[in-house]
Amino acid sequence: MVEKYRGRTIDVIVAMGSRPIKFTSHFASTFFPDVPVVFGGGTEEQVGNLPLSSRFTGSWMKIEAGKTLDAALKLVPQTRHVVIVSGNSAYDKSVNADVRASFLSHPATVDITYLTGLTMADLLERVRHLPRRTVILYASFFRDATGNEFVNATTALPMISEAANAPVFGIADTYLGHGIVGGCVLDFAEQGTIASKIVLEILRGKNPRDIPIQISPSVYMFDWKQLKRWGLSERNLPPSSIVLFREASLWQRARWIIVTSALVILSLASLTAYLLFNLRQLRLARDEQFRLSGMLINAQEEERKRLASELHDDFSQRLALLSLGLETAAELVPPSAQEANEQLHELIDSASELGADLHTLSHRLHSATLERLGLVPGIGAFCKEFSAQQGFHVVFTHDDGRPQVSPDVALCLFRIVQEGLRNVKKHSNALQARVALDYVDEDLHLSISDEGTGFDVQDAAQRQGLGLFSMEERARLIGARFKIHSEPQKGTHIDVWVRQEQQAKTESPKVNAQPVGRESPHELLENGQCQTSVHKS
Repeated sequence: MVEKYRGRTIDVIVAMGSRPIKFTSHFASTFFPDVPVVFGGGTEEQVGNLPLSSRFTGSWMKIEAGKTLDAALKLVPQTRHVVIVSGNSAYDKSVNADVRASFLSHPATVDITYLTGLTMADLLERVRHLPRRTVILYASFFRDATGNEFVNATTALPMISEAANAPVFGIADTYLGHGIVGGCVLDFAEQGTIASKIVLEILRGKNPRDIPIQISPSVYMFDWKQLKRWGLSERNLPPSSIVLFREASLWQRARWIIVTSALVILSLASLTAYLLFNLRQLRLARDEQFRLSGMLINAQEEERKRLASELHDDFSQRLALLSLGLETAAELVPPSAQEANEQLHELIDSASELGADLHTLSHRLHSATLERLGLVPGIGAFCKEFSAQQGFHVVFTHDDGRPQVSPDVALCLFRIVQEGLRNVKKHSNALQARVALDYVDEDLHLSISDEGTGFDVQDAAQRQGLGLFSMEERARLIGARFKIHSEPQKGTHIDVWVRQEQQAKTESPKVNAQPVGRESPHELLENGQCQTSVHKS
């Protein structure tokens, strides 16, 4: 080896373990004699308490099996027997000697038995049938009595731990995770830390003789899984004990998932609460809109009624008096004044026409026929008047013999017919329209249809005008379903369905109409061009 590395600059030699320490100590004068040696990973007893020169520095470990036994007795207080397990190699024997020496300086009050010089098979059989109240102290096992070699920590120890009917304790941290419960163990990881620090000091120029040799203490370390396996309580562990391989709790394993889920749930709950609040506000706003719509329609009907009353009772009567006055004046004009007489008769005709127009306008604003005779006569009269005035043919059909609907329902349906026929006349370019009032499964059904130009319903919904809105709103106020079917060049069909329970009552604002005119039903129904047919249901 000296020849192999001759010619190379070596700054420091690291000897970890009893054999490397013995080797460098025996050949200290010939094996790179001027190079510092940093040692660790062994005990003074294992290297034979050899004297070391000033080029050596590092740390010794100390096996403290007595402290491990004390910890075992505290964890298993009912223990009466302790079994020491060791192999047959030189290293196994040296470790076993250190354990015995530790017990000599740390006497125990239990029966101690040494299982050494056995084959692995015999040893496994012995540990399977240990007496009750026994614990095992595993020292080292590299070779059995027949010379079979084993890897100490990763082969022999797991076999013995699995076979044993008692908890196994140990003396080295390298045994943890392979079957021992724990103990006051040699800290090999700390040995590496100490050696690296000393090496750094030497590389920085410090002389090894100025770095004192340390005694690295053993530490209490335990395997959480083995504690659980044997039902040993952590409360009985020595102070400052290190517990390894602890399984994370459900909270530790899933805390981020739980926290994230809680935040998501909280966010969704907040969003739900916000949406519910907005929905409630929207409903309140919609209810208020409905209430205001009802009030608006009510006010409209009141104003219609007032105007109709004034037109009929005031202006119509004044025009009638004017006509009578003109007739009287015409009688007083001498026959020779023929031109003046003709002009007076023209004025009389104009006053009569104006009176008839005022009468019609009054009837449009408030139908006395609807109020006195009901829905069917009211719609029928309007269809006749509309046909006569607009020169537009309207066919009205209805079922006969059905009970009267409430005044509010009748008024709303009457206004829908008015608005629907006006729209047909204004937009459809049709020659006639059909109005039908019938019953379908006890539901009152009103339909208004034409075969005109039609329109795009979706586009109309986006540009919803007052006419459509007025009809829909009136239908809604009486709890009716309102539907428009139309396509370009395929005509238009308006349907209104009033459920049976809504025909006698309504939630719409009440319009308590008063009689407007003094017309008789016969006067209102005469001179119309509307064709009316009756179907028995």
